[in-house]
Amino acid sequence: MAKRPVAGAVKRRLARGIGDVAALRFYRTTLTHTVVRLAADARWRTYLAVTPDSAVTAPCWPAVRYLTRVPQGEGDLGARMQALFDRLPPGPAIIVGSDIPAIRPAHVAQAFQLLGRADAVFGPAQDGGYWLVGLKKSVRQLFPFTDVPWSTDRTLAATRANLPGRIVAYAPTLSDVDTAQDYRQERVRAERLIERSDLRSRSTTSSTAATSRASSMSPASSMRETDDF
Repeated sequence: MAKRPVAGAVKRRLARGIGDVAALRFYRTTLTHTVVRLAADARWRTYLAVTPDSAVTAPCWPAVRYLTRVPQGEGDLGARMQALFDRLPPGPAIIVGSDIPAIRPAHVAQAFQLLGRADAVFGPAQDGGYWLVGLKKSVRQLFPFTDVPWSTDRTLAATRANLPGRIVAYAPTLSDVDTAQDYRQERVRAERLIERSDLRSRSTTSSTAATSRASSMSPASSMRETDDF
């Protein structure tokens, strides 16, 4: 799930501590890192659910193969997540946030494995929320997001309480980055991503310019938060 990357509109809590520009840079880099890693894995199909809905065709998202963009729809975070689960094809489905520097395909693969014997899976965050939620879609729908206090230390507990009698599994705890303190704790990993992104951007720019001069082809457009669970 991702918001259109606009300074002042994404990672606002983080921006209060490190500034709008730095927060936007972190957001775009982490989002791109997440999408590139997950969309390249053939074990699942990756969708990028964006908000606002009108941004689906905007040229602000990473140019990644095997990635389908879809609108999140209307309503609060819970309503939009429920709608996404309801619209996705049959079978187990997982939603992840886009501000988790440590996320790897192995984490998602493990979550799908856990769904083999559970009705729902959560990836807890250290602040009481979660960076991943997965549901085993079946004839009997699950509705775990009703009346959940989002972005609080009760988010995960309230969501879990909406699944009485269901088998719930847990993936590893990872840190999302919502505040300046979170950013400092994850700074080495976050800045490593930013350095890689800058290098990749410079390399792409150089390669595209060379192609354009050699064959008069137009350079491919590229470059791209999410709500906190």
